[in-house]
Amino acid sequence: MSRETERERWQRNFADLLQELRVAQTGVQILFAFLLTLPFSSGFPDTTAFQRDIYVVALLAAAAAAAMIISPVAFHRVLFRQGRKPELVRFAHRMASGGLGFMLVAMVSSVLLVTDFILPRTVGFVLSGITGLWFLTFWAALPFVHRGWLRDDDEDDDEGTASGDAAGHQTSARHP
Repeated sequence: MSRETERERWQRNFADLLQELRVAQTGVQILFAFLLTLPFSSGFPDTTAFQRDIYVVALLAAAAAAAMIISPVAFHRVLFRQGRKPELVRFAHRMASGGLGFMLVAMVSSVLLVTDFILPRTVGFVLSGITGLWFLTFWAALPFVHRGWLRDDDEDDDEGTASGDAAGHQTSARHP
C-alpha cells in the first residue's frame, strides 16, 4: 500500500472540503433566497417589530454564511498555481466553520420568525431553542465525541499526526 505524499494529502483535503462546501452552499443559498423574497409576500406587513428584527438577523446571518462558504472559491482563484494549497485548505476550513456558525444562526432565527408568526411567542422560543440544540448536536457534539471513532491507528488520518518527508524522516504535519 502506498502512502500519499504531503502534497497529495493537501490536494485531497481541499477536494473533500470543496465537496462539503457544495452541500452547505446549496442549503444557505435556498434559505437566503427564501428570506430575500419574504418582505414582498402579502403577509409580511402583518409582522411585529420583534419579527422584523428576527428577520433582519436571519437575513444578515444567511448573507454572512453565504459569503464565508463561497469565499474559498475566490481565495483559490487568487492563489491558483502558486503552490499554496496548505494555506488555502486552512483558510477554507476556517471559512467553512464560520459559515456553518452563521448558518446555524440563520436557521434558528428563521424558525423563530415563522413560529413566532404562527404560534404563541413562548412556543416559538421553545421550538427555536430545540432547533438550535438539534443542530448543535449533529454539527458539534456528535462529531466532537466521535472524532476518533473509526480511526485506524496504523494509517495516516486526515488530521495528519505525522508524515514522511522526501528523505524518509518523520515530520510533523499541521492540518486543519
